[in-house]
Parts: sequence; structure tokens; C-alpha cells
Amino acid sequence: MKIINKKSEKSLIDEFISNFKKDYFKNKKQKKRFSLVLTGGESPRKLYRKLAKINIDWNYVDLFWGDERYVPSSSKNSNFNLASNELIKKIKINKKNIFPINTKKIISECSVDYSKMIKRYFNNKKINFDYCLLGMGEDGHIASLFPNSENLYKRFITKPVIRKDFKRITIGLNIINNSKKILLWLNNKSISKIYSKIKKKGKNIPVNNLNKKNTVIYKIS
Repeated sequence: MKIINKKSEKSLIDEFISNFKKDYFKNKKQKKRFSLVLTGGESPRKLYRKLAKINIDWNYVDLFWGDERYVPSSSKNSNFNLASNELIKKIKINKKNIFPINTKKIISECSVDYSKMIKRYFNNKKINFDYCLLGMGEDGHIASLFPNSENLYKRFITKPVIRKDFKRITIGLNIINNSKKILLWLNNKSISKIYSKIKKKGKNIPVNNLNKKNTVIYKIS
């Protein structure tokens, strides 16, 4: 597990952008596409704004989502809506490169459809995204995988999650851990301190189950 400590969010973003560009251009040189799993919540907002300003050909990038709330895509609570407003609308990218979680059907069908979409993208072979970007909740949840959930111990591509606040759809921990790089984005001192405490707790905390070989933690020191 690699840990990148910076004193400010700006420095953290600059480091992420630098590393992203290196990996992007490495793929492009090899004529490989770059698959990027996006996260939601407020934590990536400034990161998405900065990503929108970098000089790359976004048509070599395919965008996915690690989880989504079961709300309309126009909702302020939609992870897609956040990425759309802060990143997608500001870059030149073909619609066929964008793979959002459709929330227009009943939730079980939405989950099945997204699983099929991901399988098709990888030609029914091993699912291994280039980048899987994750935020972390104060309880240590990642994507929509929550503490003490039975979903932590099951293998699946996507699955519905029923919570009191929102119904959700999430990718599985096995899919996250198969990613070539897992980027844990801890963009302020508060959440970084919480992680320092949570990491000492058990495997019932989702963030403590990340594949250490593939994980890079971006945090504020």
C-alpha cells in the first residue's frame, strides 16, 4: 500500500493529476484504452474540476461509477450528476465512452443491466479497471459497501443496497480489488484522521479490505 501525504488539497490534486497523466499516456502509447471508475459525494468535486482542465484526449478514457444512489440522474444526490457538472460537460468526450448506472428501471434491473454492461466492456473476461477512485465515509464505507454488511463477503459485479437514506447500486469489493490501481481519496484533515483510527479496526470495516498491493492512499497530513 502506497500512501501519499500532502499538506493541502491543492497539492494532493496536483499529485493525483500528475500520476493520472503518466498512467494515461502509458496506456495511450500502448494503444490501450483507460478505464476510470468515478466516486461520488463531495470529496472529489475539486478534483473533477481540475481533471476537466488537463490537456488529454478524453476519447481514450472510459468512465464508470463505483456506486450510485437510486435517484434520477438530474438529482443533486446523483453521483453521475456531480461528475457530469464538474467534469463531463467540460471536456470533449464521446457519449459511448460514458457508462453511467441507469436508475430509470426498478433497482434490481438497474443492477443487472450495469453488471452486463461491465461484462460486455471487458468481453466477458477478467474485470480489471485501470483506476478505481474511492472516497470514504466517516464509518469507513467505500462505494456503497457499508460496515458489517454481508456484501463485504460476497463476490458480485453489482448489487442493489437498501439503506434508510437512499437505495443504492454498488460494485462489489472483489471488483474494486481487481482494479489495477485503487485510489483512496481522503481530501481533508478530518477524514484523514478518521482513517488513521479506522485502519486499526477489523475487517468488518470496508476500507480495511482494500487490496494493499494495488491501493494508493491520497491523504492530508
